[in-house]
Amino acid sequence: MITQKAKYALRALTALAEADAGEPVMISDIAAQQKIPKKFLEQILLDLKHQGIVASRRGKAGGYLLLKPADMITFGEVLRIIDGPIAPLPCLSITAYRKCDDCDGEQNCEIRHVFSKVADATRKVLFSTTIADAVAAPTKVVEVARLLA
Repeated sequence: MITQKAKYALRALTALAEADAGEPVMISDIAAQQKIPKKFLEQILLDLKHQGIVASRRGKAGGYLLLKPADMITFGEVLRIIDGPIAPLPCLSITAYRKCDDCDGEQNCEIRHVFSKVADATRKVLFSTTIADAVAAPTKVVEVARLLA
């Protein structure tokens, strides 16, 4: 299950993608539109800014805007930034691999074999679905998931 923070990050990015290209959007506008607590949104956007996903502009016409095109930002990338590794078991993590404490061997672990398939399918969907896909039409995301199944 993804965290509320990740869900808010994805909603904020879709709001920025729907905004006029190159036009900054104020945090207060995103917060109101997406029903995200403003202080929490500030932290989320700061995390995304540090990872090169969004940029901020100061001043009267300031706000946040996408630094990368929406079709280059995947759900998987955002989830990794906000929630960390995308793996149901530590021994299946690509970015934070760790051997399971109670495991005698990964090759013989029945649990790992099943969850390996789950992790692969999940990554395939998350890293092939972009913010642009979500903005284009919510049904497109469902279509992508169906095609990858």
